[in-house]
Amino acid sequence: MKTTRDSISREIFDYGKADVKAIKRELQSVVWDDLFSGLSTKQCWLAFKKQVEGLQWKYIPVKGRLNKRKKPLWMTNKALRAVRHRRRVYRKYKDASHPAYIKAAKSAHKLIDQAKRKFEELLARKIKDDRKSFFAYARSKSKSSSRIGALVKDQGQLVTEADEKADTLNDFFASVFTREDESDIPTPVSYFSGNEENKLLDISIDPSEVAAKLSKMKSDKAAGDDNMAPRFLKEIAVPVALIFRKSLDTGQVPRDWRNANITPLFKHGNRSKTDNYRPVSLTSQICKIVESVLRDKLVSHLEKYELLQPSQHGFRSGFSCGSNLLSFLETVMSLVDAKENVDAIYLDLAKAFDKVPHRRLMLKLEAHGIGGLVSNWIRSWLTDRRQRVIVDGSHSQWKEVCSGVPQGSVLGPVLFLIFINDLDQGISSRVLKFADDTKLYCSVSNQTDSMRLQKDLDTVREWASRWQMQFNVKKCKVVHFGKGNPGFAYSMEGHCLENVDYEKDLGVVMSKDLKVAHQCQESYSKANRMLGLISRTIKYKNPVVLQNLYVNGTSTSGILLHSVESLLHEG
Repeated sequence: MKTTRDSISREIFDYGKADVKAIKRELQSVVWDDLFSGLSTKQCWLAFKKQVEGLQWKYIPVKGRLNKRKKPLWMTNKALRAVRHRRRVYRKYKDASHPAYIKAAKSAHKLIDQAKRKFEELLARKIKDDRKSFFAYARSKSKSSSRIGALVKDQGQLVTEADEKADTLNDFFASVFTREDESDIPTPVSYFSGNEENKLLDISIDPSEVAAKLSKMKSDKAAGDDNMAPRFLKEIAVPVALIFRKSLDTGQVPRDWRNANITPLFKHGNRSKTDNYRPVSLTSQICKIVESVLRDKLVSHLEKYELLQPSQHGFRSGFSCGSNLLSFLETVMSLVDAKENVDAIYLDLAKAFDKVPHRRLMLKLEAHGIGGLVSNWIRSWLTDRRQRVIVDGSHSQWKEVCSGVPQGSVLGPVLFLIFINDLDQGISSRVLKFADDTKLYCSVSNQTDSMRLQKDLDTVREWASRWQMQFNVKKCKVVHFGKGNPGFAYSMEGHCLENVDYEKDLGVVMSKDLKVAHQCQESYSKANRMLGLISRTIKYKNPVVLQNLYVNGTSTSGILLHSVESLLHEG
């Protein structure tokens, strides 16, 4: 019989009333070397965590958990007092036409208007750096619910309880993990040709570097499973550096750094189906700082020895979606202008980040000149990971994470780039990648050219099979560019790939006639949706407010800007 789990119970600290100076003073007074002397990595982490938790309880008051009416985001204390005064006056006279009530109501209405107007102006002023606040305000005014409703399990059972929904979703998220076949592990291509001393075997950890990372941490970030919110953690560079150093030397990673709380995010389709949700991981903020330090060293090593293929444009300095698309369009348009045809195959790796097998990944790290303490730490960080799903404050059972690079982590994307780096091997066609988004394309004028591209497609499929990845064949598409393109068919795993007239490529719609009509329509629709959201959310149609929200609130800035005038006329 299934036992009922309690909801996650965490104290709600009132950080606005925290004695920050006292916290900083006490943190600076701790002699961390003495505290950590003779302790293991796990013990050091627990001792550090105990210190921080003790300071939280000592200097941060706890908010009450009474079921009070939630104050609107825009409400000021002055306006709130006026509203309460209006209520008291009405309770006294029970007459809305009484002069005292009319006076109180007018005063409250005036202060409410002022509070809303100032709040909306503040949102518009800060939106370039803080889009999160505007969309949180928009959600607060929406009548639609974003909560997860009843879910249907594989057997068709309807699940309504929060903890059962969490378990159902976690079962689905864990079902995509790869059980690695260790009986036949291939040998990766060796990219690193330097000497042993040039390999990345260890890194130096400077507390000043950790402090710089901490100073850039946003204070409103949510805490991971360790329940350590980064509100005042900018003073703990020394203990974090010491713990990371000990963790590297011993190859031991604290348990809290390998746990993830998962928030299910609805994508599209039927809300009752688990496969229409994707997992968003929330991990330890302290561990992210540690990962960031290591990530910088990894990237520096990869760039110094030019180990990453130039086809990869994701998560790299100097590369972007824009550089990927420009490279693609420059080639395709020049070939089409020369009266040649181009076939492009858009590939979709299924659950790519979640399926990376760990032993194969470690071999690829070695092939890129990454070993020693660094490799040991990454292996420990990936090993024995756990995740649980949280729904409406209730959590699922812990599930083992046996494959993948953690999504939502800092280090995960770089590890994935290393894993997918050799996908280009043995391919004669052009390849462009943005993380896992991959496209093969080449000039195709006859059957021989088509067969060459099909051979490259088979090579990519063989790569996926060898490294235990999987393509979502139904989502792999072919676009035939050029007026006289014969439209050759291509297949994968015995299935003919779908020919389409246009395909969305890194957010931009690529049409086979290379015209921008579909992209303009997409931008038009997106811009109109943003205009509608602004219109429903913002009460006071101030021109400066509307323009700031529109230009900085959507990536389609500059398109349909004249449409803002229609909102101004409404005001």
